[in-house]
Amino acid sequence: MEKKEQPIIIPVFDHPLKFRIENYCAYQERSQYEVRQKLYEWKAYPNDVEELIANLITSNFLNEERFAIAFAGGKFRILNWGRKKIQYGLKLKQISSYCIQIALRTIDEDEYVAVLQKVLRQKLKNFESASPLQKKKLAVFAQQRGFESELIWKLLKETKQ
Repeated sequence: MEKKEQPIIIPVFDHPLKFRIENYCAYQERSQYEVRQKLYEWKAYPNDVEELIANLITSNFLNEERFAIAFAGGKFRILNWGRKKIQYGLKLKQISSYCIQIALRTIDEDEYVAVLQKVLRQKLKNFESASPLQKKKLAVFAQQRGFESELIWKLLKETKQ
């Protein structure tokens, strides 16, 4: 009787937190930093954390580039953040500069200028006139929203009143 070769069975990573962290990542896009923090919050051991993250990446639950694009799009369209503030937010999430650049390139330039104009118009309603002092205040406001000062001043010079 011939001895049959047994197939090699690769054990599936069966950690108690596997299903829970997959659900956490499936709910919305997450960064590795956020997932790592959550796993430590759930009292996972460091070796398990890295293994779980590797498993999430291979099973496509976790993708830094996809997260960066979703983050940039959401903050821009919903909160009207400028590129600088988005970039800073992504750095806080420990996203690589490569992924940050990809995410920032997804923002359409015409839409970006239109959003800045909208932000400036809304804030300008609070002022009685567009005096040089008021324009400076507008510029500071827009810079706090993360827009580039060159673009802000270009639009403010075009503003009449």
